[in-house]
Amino acid sequence: MEVQAITRNVGMSAQKMREVVRQIQGLPAAQAQAILAVVPRKSARYVAKTLKSAIANAEDQARVQKIAHFKSEKLKVLSAVAGTARTSKRFTPKARGSAGPILKRTCHIQIVLSDE
Repeated sequence: MEVQAITRNVGMSAQKMREVVRQIQGLPAAQAQAILAVVPRKSARYVAKTLKSAIANAEDQARVQKIAHFKSEKLKVLSAVAGTARTSKRFTPKARGSAGPILKRTCHIQIVLSDE
């Protein structure tokens, strides 16, 4: 059984998010949560929140489908992806009346768990 959780429009660039997301790919879900708890980055909190949601989705799907042999300890992070989302474009004043661009980037986090 595969389940996923997606957090959309997180106020951080996908490049910064990917550094944390790569650390948990292929790990058991419990071990991934333990790693994210000690990573001192803001992006780790968003990834941990998405992972917790994916685990809750797996437990809910097991309850709905009435799977008796389901154990959340056997869940494994099949894939964890941070993709780009919309970018807000702003401008800041520069010398001699010109303007410089400011790009406020956002990203989507997608985590897929599997019990196989």
